[in-house]
Amino acid sequence: MGKKVLNFGSLNYDYVYQVDHIMRPGETQTSKGMETFCGGKGLNQSVALAKAGCHVYHAGAVGEEGQELLECLKDNGVDTSFVRRLDGKSGHTIIQVDRDAQNCIMLYAGANRRQERAHVDSVLEQFGDGDYLLLQNEINELAYMIDRAYERGMKVVLNPSPFDAYLKECDMSKVAVFMMNEIEGREITGEEDPDKILKAMAELYPN
Repeated sequence: MGKKVLNFGSLNYDYVYQVDHIMRPGETQTSKGMETFCGGKGLNQSVALAKAGCHVYHAGAVGEEGQELLECLKDNGVDTSFVRRLDGKSGHTIIQVDRDAQNCIMLYAGANRRQERAHVDSVLEQFGDGDYLLLQNEINELAYMIDRAYERGMKVVLNPSPFDAYLKECDMSKVAVFMMNEIEGREITGEEDPDKILKAMAELYPN
């Protein structure tokens, strides 16, 4: 039997506004267009894995209006058995995209930051040695998830983005695979050059 992949990750509605320029403090501007997408680092990676042929289980939480997020996962072949429905709002972003394709993003965590340890434990009980846990830093209880998954012999895969204080609570030595760009690499290692970042990561986390 093949190893299972569990993605404990965010589920967001992305509200994307086309603007002439990124808003300045105190400014009112008429948008040239607006679109809504299902997104979040968690949802996006689950969909990508499923499209690549992987049987992926998504765990997390949506709010009262989160049905479309669940349908998006299901339509793309993602197992949603471990996604909870909570009172209140789902996570969402408000994204400005200007005429030069530069963007500005405001994130509201919503249900994504309402993970509970009892739920984490009940989900992880369904997985074990050699299975994969994929994480991104858009949910709470990240450090707890890493510790419990590591104890169960799971391979922890971490996208340390967005990089903030929550990640400092995590035992990075328990991570088997990092998926990151030069921004996160710089934050973790203090290095700027990509080759130096890779070298520093290998020294910090040889496993």
